[in-house]
Amino acid sequence: MRIVCLVENTGGAAKCPAEHGLSLYIEADGRKILMDAGASPLIAANADRLGIDLSSVDLAVLSHGHYDHGGGLPAFSKRNHSAPIYVQSSAFGDFYSDHGLKEGLVYIGLPDPVRGLPCLRLIDGSLEIDRSISVFSGISGARPFPSANRTLKMKTGDALRNDDFRHEQCLVVRENGVTALFSGCAHHGIMNVLSRYSELYGGEPDYVFSGFHMKKRRGYTVEDVREVIDTASELKRMHTCFYTGHCTGRGPYAVMREIMGSRLHYMHCGDEVLLSEAVPEGCVSTDECNLQLHDG
Repeated sequence: MRIVCLVENTGGAAKCPAEHGLSLYIEADGRKILMDAGASPLIAANADRLGIDLSSVDLAVLSHGHYDHGGGLPAFSKRNHSAPIYVQSSAFGDFYSDHGLKEGLVYIGLPDPVRGLPCLRLIDGSLEIDRSISVFSGISGARPFPSANRTLKMKTGDALRNDDFRHEQCLVVRENGVTALFSGCAHHGIMNVLSRYSELYGGEPDYVFSGFHMKKRRGYTVEDVREVIDTASELKRMHTCFYTGHCTGRGPYAVMREIMGSRLHYMHCGDEVLLSEAVPEGCVSTDECNLQLHDG
């Protein structure tokens, strides 16, 4: 299984331009998959730079209804006129980020052009696409959502309330006994995502590619640090190897890496990972970050 990061917040060794967003290209079991599309047409430019032909992608999956994951879909659709794009029907909601008194509410939902794309496949709930590819939603669980979710809102009519993220879905890909789980931001909380995975598929995935949504605009409280430490401590007890980036934040990543060691790696824009072991003893690191818990 091959995974290439087309879009992420930070540039990697391939010197691809970066933006606030996420897009992963996946090759597995003879299929080519796009998981999210970043925020803009940058996805097309970076695919060209990395030698990836977007017109050959067989299917695309949108993890949730935020612009930084779906804003590049129109650019992808211009390159690829046939690949179905699987989206939860609730992903076209009215979503906002509350940046406080200075900036107020900022719209973060999908751009209007996404709604009219001819290859959209709107789904409600989980779906088995084929024998090796499926998506699941319906994530709940007893664990609290990441505290960074508190600024994320949705409008229903004139009413503004906390986003419940029912529009979030995850991708599961299997090849030669290896199972990889892809979650854009894990807004439900990575432990709740993994609990839902276990409920549907049993056990633990071999690999997880996901943001953890721990990045804060205004620094970290003691409670925030405890959330990061507790999450990393639980993930370390699993056999799973994790690749993260985007909304995790470089500071939280550094703290988690200190705890999890080779079970956690940062995947930058342009980085590539090849998976061949079902239960890895360690993963090839894409980053040996050593930062303090501060994102600014």
